[in-house]
Amino acid sequence: MFTSSMPISDPFLHHFPTVEVSDRLRNSQKKIRIGFYEKPTSISALTNDYFSPSQVLQKTIPLAASMAILLLSNPANAGILSGSTGLESIPGPQLPQLDFLTKFNEENQKKYAEFDSRFKSSPILKELLEKSRLNKERNRQEIQDKYCIRGAEWGVGDCSTQGMTQEEKDNFIAMLKQKSEAK
Repeated sequence: MFTSSMPISDPFLHHFPTVEVSDRLRNSQKKIRIGFYEKPTSISALTNDYFSPSQVLQKTIPLAASMAILLLSNPANAGILSGSTGLESIPGPQLPQLDFLTKFNEENQKKYAEFDSRFKSSPILKELLEKSRLNKERNRQEIQDKYCIRGAEWGVGDCSTQGMTQEEKDNFIAMLKQKSEAK
């Protein structure tokens, strides 16, 4: 990073503007003085800490070029085919239709439709669907009872025993357990 060791009382310093430069790697900021001059007043006024105009140009031109590239660059495009819909959208060639295959396909479709209608109207399927509906309702009620008992024990929720005496709480919880076991 740039540093300056020249004393501030030097009369030559007022010709150079002060620039703050931040060093992100070291999390620090430093003030540097950079200047272009026509004619130095004395050789002792210029020390090794200051850059000559050619050194300043050597440092600033690459910086300016990289900043221009970063700020003026266009976003990346996906490529030549980025706007096309792809090969999937193009229909393939029409294959020849064979009569015996189309008849075979139609016969199979009729058989499958008949089998489906017989299966949907079968008494076994109706019985299984009814059992499934009843099991679903029973399972829902069991889960609801389990959470009601837990809420009563903890004193929270719809089945809360808040405000009851200890004897009333015990009786209420015992009643809930008996009710859930009876099902």
